[in-house]
Amino acid sequence: MAQGQVYKIHSDFYYVDDGVKIVTCKIREVLKKQKERILTGDFVEFDNGFITNIMKRKNFISRPSVANIDQIVIVSALKEPDLNLQQLNRYIALAKYHNIEAVLCFNKNDLDFEKDLKDKITTVYKNYKIVFTSATEHKGLKEFERLLDGKTSVLCGGSGAGKSSLINALNPNVNMRTKAVSEKLMRGTHTTRHCEIVKINDKSRIVDTPGFSNVKFDFIMPGEIDLLFDEISQFKNGCKYKDCLHINENGCAVIANLDKIPPSRYESYLAFVSEAKEYKKRVQNEGKKVEQSKKLINNKHVVKISGKKRESARNTIKQNIRNNYDD
Repeated sequence: MAQGQVYKIHSDFYYVDDGVKIVTCKIREVLKKQKERILTGDFVEFDNGFITNIMKRKNFISRPSVANIDQIVIVSALKEPDLNLQQLNRYIALAKYHNIEAVLCFNKNDLDFEKDLKDKITTVYKNYKIVFTSATEHKGLKEFERLLDGKTSVLCGGSGAGKSSLINALNPNVNMRTKAVSEKLMRGTHTTRHCEIVKINDKSRIVDTPGFSNVKFDFIMPGEIDLLFDEISQFKNGCKYKDCLHINENGCAVIANLDKIPPSRYESYLAFVSEAKEYKKRVQNEGKKVEQSKKLINNKHVVKISGKKRESARNTIKQNIRNNYDD
């Protein structure tokens, strides 16, 4: 049984790197029945062009869909399109949710942007690794390359930020497809259509992803959002109520310390709580439990027979017993 890592997924084909060559595979039917989802970055076992098993993941993120990574590099444009702090905070919070280190890359450092913008960035995000780059003028690329050294990094961020241009600047042989920012809309268009692992050099790899703009916190409860913001969670234990959402509650330690929290970060927090409230409302209204399609036996996932089919089987057995008794 051969092993390798999925470096690209396109349609129903999985391109697996076994360390020597790229093998084009399809997924074994039993994995489809288990509804097992294979992600770019997954280590798998395969045989005769079919993936037979997904090996245990170190970690994974669902948006963008990638597994077994060391850090998330969030690429934002300083200009063209203008820097969107709420979108940046979405990616930072997503990295925090998955307990993966976030690195902040601010591209297009060669353009004419607000004079104090860089100072504002370094103040608000002082607890993160930050690099300023220009893919077109090759500024900051050495520092950027050092942050990637020896790691598998996910490159994510809004469209038009220059992710593909940065990869091309680091290694021109990669030749990633790029496209100019729309002059009318002042925003980028998607050039990356799927997640793909790209080798920058012998030690560093990047997962190039489509530009996402719809990351929403519609999958967790409102009371969990504060844990995604270090500036807010550091005060939460001082709140009068354990279920405090830090909005307008009496005795809220976060509100009492708002002067120590960057306004843009708190505004993003409120937006994410609002999204999480919609999720909570939906869960309460639906109240549906989804039956799992697989179960764990001897540390292996096997297909689980649905409750409907189990009941049908029981009825058949009961009928056979009655027939035997009547005979």
